[in-house]
Amino acid sequence: MAMTTASPARTDLAPLSLTPLPLGAIRPEGWLKTQLRIQANGLTGHLDEFWPDIRDSGWIGGKAEGWERGPYWLDGAYPLAVLLDDAPLKAKATRWVDYILTHQHDDGWLGPLTDGQHAEKDPWPVFIALKILIQHHQVTADARVIPAMQKFLRTLDAQLDAKPLSSWAWAREGDLLWCIHWLFDQTHESWLLDLAAKAHKQALDWRANFESFLYDFKTDALGQATFKQKNKRDWTGADYHATHVVNNAMGLKQPGLWSRQSGDEGDRRAIFNMIKVLDTHHGQATGVFSGDEHLASNHPSQGTETCAVVEYLFSLEVLLAALGEPALADRLERIAFNALPAPFKPDMWARQYVQQTNQVVCERSVDRVYTNNMQDANMYGLETNFGCCTANMDQGWPKFAAHLWMANPRGGLTAISYAPCRVTTTLAGAAVQVNVQTEYPFNAAINIHVRTDRPAEFPLELRIPAWAAGAMVRVGQEPEQPAEPGTVHTIRRTWSGLTQVTLKLPMVWRAEKRFNNALTLLRGPLVFSLNINDRWQQVHGDLPHATWQTLPTSTWNYALVLDPNEPSKSISLTKKPIGDCPFSPDGSPLRAKVPAKRLPGWDVDRHAAAAPPKSPIKSNEQTQMIELLPFGCTNLRVTELPWIG
Repeated sequence: MAMTTASPARTDLAPLSLTPLPLGAIRPEGWLKTQLRIQANGLTGHLDEFWPDIRDSGWIGGKAEGWERGPYWLDGAYPLAVLLDDAPLKAKATRWVDYILTHQHDDGWLGPLTDGQHAEKDPWPVFIALKILIQHHQVTADARVIPAMQKFLRTLDAQLDAKPLSSWAWAREGDLLWCIHWLFDQTHESWLLDLAAKAHKQALDWRANFESFLYDFKTDALGQATFKQKNKRDWTGADYHATHVVNNAMGLKQPGLWSRQSGDEGDRRAIFNMIKVLDTHHGQATGVFSGDEHLASNHPSQGTETCAVVEYLFSLEVLLAALGEPALADRLERIAFNALPAPFKPDMWARQYVQQTNQVVCERSVDRVYTNNMQDANMYGLETNFGCCTANMDQGWPKFAAHLWMANPRGGLTAISYAPCRVTTTLAGAAVQVNVQTEYPFNAAINIHVRTDRPAEFPLELRIPAWAAGAMVRVGQEPEQPAEPGTVHTIRRTWSGLTQVTLKLPMVWRAEKRFNNALTLLRGPLVFSLNINDRWQQVHGDLPHATWQTLPTSTWNYALVLDPNEPSKSISLTKKPIGDCPFSPDGSPLRAKVPAKRLPGWDVDRHAAAAPPKSPIKSNEQTQMIELLPFGCTNLRVTELPWIG
């Protein structure tokens, strides 16, 4: 794999396009707060009480795993505790941070030196710990954080001269780069940019990797043997890491972040080529890419690892700050509102290692479709397949909530995504509170109340999704103004007292053609799926954190009867109030009815739905109405459906 070329020495970084607000400045409300509370009441809030890898972690002096799982859990549990202002969870998270800071080694190293499985002084898990310390500093301004980071990075700087980045740290250098740049923005010490350049030169070059992409698996032939045979590469070295799904999700951030230091427009634009290539060869309907451990084609029965979902979201969040591109926020919403809730049991006491776009059964599968995942990879449980996702899943919802709005360099606020929340900040010398009241993404109306304690002039920037043709904005009682899809709509005025801003984002049904020309139906940012009735069967473990098989109890092999160019003519939608568990089959606020016909020949292959028959297709079966739910509200589903031509 090519290494990055050396860049001219720089003494400063290009400014961020947008600045994330300090953790805690945004508080979730409405359905989003409900979802975070479900998470806190589930595995995230209790892992440290019973799971040895957290309870007895080497990061807090225990004898269990001392590598990535402890930091992974804390990287989600810490912001979750802050956002909910959950005193017990905050006490747990703070105890961990205090231990890490008070047990820094004399030479500056953070965390355990080895856990018996991984090499001594492996920097990869420390990258995660640095992310946690940054969040802690945002909340507390703890005077210990910056010196601890400086001391660690000094010893890492020396280590890289003798032992360059390798393995996971080699592939995930983008996370280190983000942390170094954050620290530089606080201290402006030039040696940090020298360290960033040194580490970047040693790392996997993700921009070059995608400019000469070698991993095209556009085939409906599945399985590990086929994967290796078609791509005769070194599966223990560079190719292993370059095709690893989580590495790719993390690697997406690298070129865009590096552009702040390189000044190279090609680095800035590389992220869009990377997303395009992944979509083309491995893209899934929810906006993520396949990877049941490794990249696995765009077949809708291949899995996507939960770690990859949350890491893709974090990459987009930091790239939005660096680049400010509205299209990245469109992608962020599509993943967050669909792929993020999907791999969890509705009460969030169990998770899948991989979710499937067409997921018709979740059971132990000896003969399976995955590239190299094990037989329990799509089952719901505490530690099915590998335990990394049990720990790393925790950052998804909290970090999404913490990045709903950002400060812009024009002295105002920019909306990244729309979900119910309350923003508290200071702008133009005034105390400002922004309350977002909405049921988005389930409904289209967004009411934003801006309150200031004194008159203040600043811009409020509203991202208009690319799909939102006909979007309209109204300020107070002023006439509505059209807003251009795919842009940021700016309201510049002197704000005084309480002002209501109303944003309407029309949600028209759209049909996307995907694998074998099958259709996926969308409304706004939500992907819709045929909901398969299910029966949960406890396999092993203790309640509430047992392992489950999820078995279908209704028919799933249908083809849609509609015009792909005008799907709305064939779809009827019903709505109900958002309840206590919105991302569940029973709690779904939206239900769509659409005509379809059975396809008896479309069946299960190796415990997964076979490839959708190539559309358009014929069927002599009777037309009947089937029910579609938002993707994230389903446990079993078919999302890419053939259609009758």
